[in-house]
Amino acid sequence: MPNPTRKHSRSRQGKRRANWKLVLPALSTCPQCAKPILSHRICGFCGFYRGQQLVLIKEKPAKKKQA
Repeated sequence: MPNPTRKHSRSRQGKRRANWKLVLPALSTCPQCAKPILSHRICGFCGFYRGQQLVLIKEKPAKKKQA
């Protein structure tokens, strides 16, 4: 396999890496609890999807404060 004969410049390297950007996921709000969720997913906070409760979410027990 042939090796490059010349070194690529920093500007050429920067042009190649210019499209390495992070994309935030598109979040929507849950109509039941108004928390941000991913689209077309069951809400992890209340268990609703499209107006129906599909998953029962157990509440976490409250932690005891140690004095």
